[in-house]
Amino acid sequence: MSGGVDSSVAAAELVRAGHDVVGVFMRLGSPGETLDEPIAAEACETGRPLKIGKQGCCSVGDAADARAVAAELGVPLYVCNFRDDFGRIIDYFVDEYARGRTPNPCVRCNDWLKFGKLHDYARQLGAEAVASGHYARVGERGRRRVLMRGRDYGKDQSYVLFGAPRDRLGEMVLPIGEYETKAEVRARAEELGLPVFDKPDSQEICFVPDNDYAGLVERKRPELRVKGRVIDEHGAVLGEHDGQHRFTIGQRRGLGIRTDEPVFVVEKDAAANTVRVASREALSAGSLVAAEANWLVDSARFGEWQRVLARVRHQGEAFAARARVCEPVEAPTPSGRSAAFEVAFDGEVEAVATGQAVVLYDAGDPDVVLGGGWIARVGGGDGH
Repeated sequence: MSGGVDSSVAAAELVRAGHDVVGVFMRLGSPGETLDEPIAAEACETGRPLKIGKQGCCSVGDAADARAVAAELGVPLYVCNFRDDFGRIIDYFVDEYARGRTPNPCVRCNDWLKFGKLHDYARQLGAEAVASGHYARVGERGRRRVLMRGRDYGKDQSYVLFGAPRDRLGEMVLPIGEYETKAEVRARAEELGLPVFDKPDSQEICFVPDNDYAGLVERKRPELRVKGRVIDEHGAVLGEHDGQHRFTIGQRRGLGIRTDEPVFVVEKDAAANTVRVASREALSAGSLVAAEANWLVDSARFGEWQRVLARVRHQGEAFAARARVCEPVEAPTPSGRSAAFEVAFDGEVEAVATGQAVVLYDAGDPDVVLGGGWIARVGGGDGH
């Protein structure tokens, strides 16, 4: 229970269905946080005053809202102290930018905490399943459990859940995924008398104050703020920048240069601290290689090329493509070689960025998630 409307409605629906519900608020921490008194590492009952930040999905206001909803539903609410574990996500975020990659901390949080440590804690409580307010579904195909897109495609969050271990699909409950629209969820919250029915959605990365991600990176790694070159596709110098970590693939504005035609960031070289810009056409890629593969179906079927739909960003389109398992590749998180696959798109796809996730859906059953991985290389596969 994050204190938002989605997880609150999920909890309410489970209570109304007759389940024995225990609410859990994940105390993650934010830069500059203070605590009025310590929280036991293994979890404690709420009621102790918290000051844990001002924004995102795990702030002090969210803790108070979660407590109010739990009281309305008549369920106990516990706080899990995942602050130390959350530090791993912040370190990952900073390290990926330092490597010239584009991180996705929300996916990592789901993998490592919400469907990692939180499931472990649920077992300690004797719980049979963990429910959340994600816009996705768990269904069945034949005799197997599958992860599926939420019915509201505009809010679908299956992309950020691809890393859930396959054997935990049976422990996942996703009530919100059955709602057709967010408006229906809010209307249901108001009908149930939940005080968060009109609470705005969080938009920021919860651990980035004022949405200044570059400032956070530089506070953790001050050596990264160093002058570098902005170059064109031929290597000619167009200007200077204050660190390649301040740019993302596909960025057009805020480049600090003047050109006759619009240009976009198409490549970053962390070792040389250069940012390469080019025309929009240079943003396109026909293939990629993904590391840290997580399959939610039998991966043996991908020994040969299989038709899929592939998404390379959370709110992005699912592109027609082919995918197959390939030789393991180096992955920075975790370190070492990892299981991998390659994707060949039917056409060109813009702004494919290393460090982002690529998630595969069944071409014949587009709601079903097949698995996914983390983009290690753009191009370089054998698909084209």
